[in-house]
Amino acid sequence: MAVKIRLSRVGRKHVPFYRIVAIDERRKRDGGSLEVLGTYNALTREIIQYHAERIQAWVAQGAIKTDAVKKIEKLYQKKIATV
Repeated sequence: MAVKIRLSRVGRKHVPFYRIVAIDERRKRDGGSLEVLGTYNALTREIIQYHAERIQAWVAQGAIKTDAVKKIEKLYQKKIATV
């Protein structure tokens, strides 16, 4: 089972809101996830939650981050660098 860390949409029409999830790569975008690792509001480009330690644990087990999650990770790094 290949695991990916990717976005799952939960917002309503025209209001994009995403969960960062660990999920089997063969599942649908909004299918059953293994673990919710954070949330992201695409409208305001704001990271609501980001569990960096859990994401690193999944990557250590072989999970692959998608490009979108890598971009969100960069936003998170900027956010904690300014605080």
